[in-house]
Amino acid sequence: MATKIFINLPVADLEKAKSFYTAIGFTNNPQFTDETAACMVLTEEIFVMLLEHSKFKGFTQREIGNTFETASVINCLSVDSIQEMNTMVDKALNAGAKESAEAKDYGFMQQRSFEDLDGHLWEVLYMDMAKFPQK
Repeated sequence: MATKIFINLPVADLEKAKSFYTAIGFTNNPQFTDETAACMVLTEEIFVMLLEHSKFKGFTQREIGNTFETASVINCLSVDSIQEMNTMVDKALNAGAKESAEAKDYGFMQQRSFEDLDGHLWEVLYMDMAKFPQK
């Protein structure tokens, strides 16, 4: 079995967060969704768990950080084309996200960034290893 990743995010409004992640290409897995949490699936290996603050607090003794003021993690997704990168980020912006950094072009890699409705940071990148600089 392939290793799976579950990114747990505290959210202020579960329904708005579910709508946002659906708009950018995730699907909801109702088996792991209730009135306090939603399992949003991107691929067979990548899941985002949207947790109301009270539910999230059940998993940690720490305070929930203010993601609009501080950053502790940037979640990064790779995609198969520049068009796919642009489509995902454009969908995020149309669904209420904010572009959190200017687009970057490293020659072999293009990258765009956004913050979701709760201030969680995301990068979407396309890499063409055939263009990777040779040493």
